[in-house]
Amino acid sequence: MAVQNSINTNPSIFAALRTLNSVNRNLDTTQNRVSTGLKVAGALDDASNFSIAQGIRGELKGLSAVTQGLNNAKGIGQVAVAGATGVSNLLTDIRSKLTELSNEGITTAQREILTSDFNQLLSQAANFIDNSVFNGVNLLDTGGSSVDINTLSNLEGGTLTLSAQDLRTTTLSLAAGDVTSATNAQGVLANEFSNLESVVNSALGSLGAEVRALNLQTTFLEQISDATEEGLGNIVDADLARESAALTSLQVQQQLSIQTLGIANQRPQSLLGLFR
Repeated sequence: MAVQNSINTNPSIFAALRTLNSVNRNLDTTQNRVSTGLKVAGALDDASNFSIAQGIRGELKGLSAVTQGLNNAKGIGQVAVAGATGVSNLLTDIRSKLTELSNEGITTAQREILTSDFNQLLSQAANFIDNSVFNGVNLLDTGGSSVDINTLSNLEGGTLTLSAQDLRTTTLSLAAGDVTSATNAQGVLANEFSNLESVVNSALGSLGAEVRALNLQTTFLEQISDATEEGLGNIVDADLARESAALTSLQVQQQLSIQTLGIANQRPQSLLGLFR
């Protein structure tokens, strides 16, 4: 193929420009990957994988929201367990006072002292119940109504429940018990106290199991979230070691392309020598 010596058309420049433009495009892509850490930063990079990645990011946001709700529910449950445990710890002292008050051999003065101690213990139990509040919710003081807390547990709409436990009503019932005589105290011990003890034990068993379920679900969702994020990284993250090597190579290619373009630009000037 004959080489055309022309100052109007220079095929070498066209070839050099095409090479330089191609190197610059590849260099821009590699620099973007290095700066963002992503090989798929937008739909223009890879439309299908970007679409998949956006869906996965939406799932991760949803999992984060569900986990946050579970953590809030755990706070409510844990505070309620602490309050119920505090009341439970007082029951042994309350039983002891009621047992002493059931003794017909104590004096009137002793009964007054024991009654005062009994009332103080019940007042402390009421304080434990009053203070069992987290984020405005008190599972131990529901005013006699059942106000269960249902919390979203997964992205499919499943829920976990924290059951309301009305310790307030039974505590007030015991506080209102008549302990002015041994016989009356025996009745309070057998009825109101026994009822409160049963309610507290039931509350501890129920709340303990429900908070444990919340803990297990939170741990499971954290594992799912970690695995999902790892899968997302496999789709969109750039291999920075590979991109670093490519960047160095492309920078060298760019310099060589610029030199080649300079040589091609000088070629028409050689024709001037033919006219001297």
